[in-house]
Amino acid sequence: MAYINKLFDENFLEYASYVIKERAIPHLDDGLKPVQRRILQSLHDVDDGKFNKVANVVGHAMQYHPHGDASIYEALVNLANKELFIDKQGNFGNTLTGDPASAARYIECRLLPLGKEVLFGPEITEFTDSYDGRRKEPITLPAKIPLPLILGAEGIAVGMSTRMLPHNFVEVLEAEQAHLRGEEFELFPDVPSGGIIDVSNYNQGNGKILSRARLDSSDPKRIVVRELPYGVTTESLIASVEAAARSNKIKIGAINDYTTENVEIEIKLSRGVHTEDVLDGLYAFTDCEVSVSLNMLMIRDEKPAVMSVPEVIEHHSGRLVELLEKELLLERGQLLDKIHARTLEKIFIVEKIYKRIEPIKTVPGIFRTVHKGFIPFSEEIGRDVSDDDVERLLKIPIRRISQFDIERMEDEIKQLQDRIDVVDYHLKNLVEYALGFLDGILEKYRNKYPRKSEIVSLHKVDVREAAQKNLKVKYNPDTGYLGYEASGGRVLFDASVYDRVLYIKKDGSYLITDVPDKLFVGKGMLYAGLADKETCEEVVFTLVYRNMENKYPYIKRCRIIQYILNRSYNLVPDEGTLIRLTTKEDVAAVVDFKQKSLIPGSDQFPVSDYLIKGVKARGVRIKPKDFTSARFISLKTLEKKED
Repeated sequence: MAYINKLFDENFLEYASYVIKERAIPHLDDGLKPVQRRILQSLHDVDDGKFNKVANVVGHAMQYHPHGDASIYEALVNLANKELFIDKQGNFGNTLTGDPASAARYIECRLLPLGKEVLFGPEITEFTDSYDGRRKEPITLPAKIPLPLILGAEGIAVGMSTRMLPHNFVEVLEAEQAHLRGEEFELFPDVPSGGIIDVSNYNQGNGKILSRARLDSSDPKRIVVRELPYGVTTESLIASVEAAARSNKIKIGAINDYTTENVEIEIKLSRGVHTEDVLDGLYAFTDCEVSVSLNMLMIRDEKPAVMSVPEVIEHHSGRLVELLEKELLLERGQLLDKIHARTLEKIFIVEKIYKRIEPIKTVPGIFRTVHKGFIPFSEEIGRDVSDDDVERLLKIPIRRISQFDIERMEDEIKQLQDRIDVVDYHLKNLVEYALGFLDGILEKYRNKYPRKSEIVSLHKVDVREAAQKNLKVKYNPDTGYLGYEASGGRVLFDASVYDRVLYIKKDGSYLITDVPDKLFVGKGMLYAGLADKETCEEVVFTLVYRNMENKYPYIKRCRIIQYILNRSYNLVPDEGTLIRLTTKEDVAAVVDFKQKSLIPGSDQFPVSDYLIKGVKARGVRIKPKDFTSARFISLKTLEKKED
């Protein structure tokens, strides 16, 4: 058993680590999950400027990715629909409506120029063996822009998840420039579907945002949805509106979808309903407003880490400088190699070293002669002459030697040296060079990536405030049913689906519940009303009851403020029987009783003379136990009788 437990522990840890690092969570360096990185590497491998069948790209990516073609195809379509690095041809689906893409054999793709400019550099890329050891794949791509922020990501791993919203391409690069200059910056998400967002709780990528649809309410009889919230499709939005309408949360007449390239969902309102009556309800009860919680989790130094927007910008600013330095050093080395080769060629031909090898009969002798011929020019050459250098010189054709132009060669060497001087200057001023690189990218692509969503400060719509009181709550005394679907009876009040109702039965028991559709409360119900805070504080219940132990009548006044939903309570003590109940203030309790003279008598007790106590209070004894009945009469009626 101990062996099995150990086996499970080890395998679970391996599985969890694999899912976190190799499946679900993007890497900080290039912002890509492994499947995305393998797709882009495959597109780079097969790139010839022409479109490639997606099926072929998926097949090529399977040489790097061990999880089958379906996951690769889905990831490729999602990545292509971000419209950053992949050029599409064919039906890649519609992110607005949620329509799927065509089969992989029918659609084509290729790398866009931006991807070639900022993602690849084989000489500065670290490679590792693919899953089967047959190929080499990049550990991370040498991305020169902060892809975690530009692309965004969502993923669920073992015990953790990530959700990062995409940011505007131009704003991210400008923020990176600001950091390189040592300036302050602010960076907020840009929802691809547009709409309106509130970033007051964004918390540098680890809080939440409110995302709203853009609604056109210029026509008082209809509302048109022009842009969608984050993660919402036209299909899901329409379904949420229809569900809210069925639940009587909003009143609409019809809803039509005219979406093509742009969102256009028409919501026609019912007769007598205007746009201002429905807008808050759309935000409160439908997907016209969504709250998006965020967690900027990425792989950093082979471990998952929660990052913030400034930390990502800082990391990628340093990484950009590092990558550009590597490229400059690589270019400098290549330039020096070219100068060395041309210098050797010039000396070899001008000094006629090639003629010295004519009498030599052996290969080693030829190599020794050439090496010896370069000795007087070692200072001009600047480095050792290798056998590979000699081999290359010996392969120069006679025609090229006979047509050699020394001035042209010296011009080439000078141009190469001038370029080295430029590279050296950039190496001494790497931050300036990085800023120039970003300027070049922005100049090319600034107009291609405008901001899509508008940042505003939104007021969170309270669902209870937005709910319309369109449920007519009725009570039928003949059947004893209470609710908005109760048949017969009279309407007591209007309520919304979020209201609560207090009802009191004839025995004094009461209960607070959600607005019922049809609830049996029994015949002789004494009271029913809304149980919102304001009403509960305003309504005072006055009751007269008989104590069945001592037979005395009591009067009691109370408010019902504290309660537990759907729990039954009682206004009358256990030993009491309810006689009368009222919520009126300007009344008196009139108690009838027997006298010794056998002539009936009565006393009046204005309810305002008694203090309002808690529900559990016993009340005040008001008359001897030989009383016969009690009722409430308005003070005005009593005054008229006295007159």
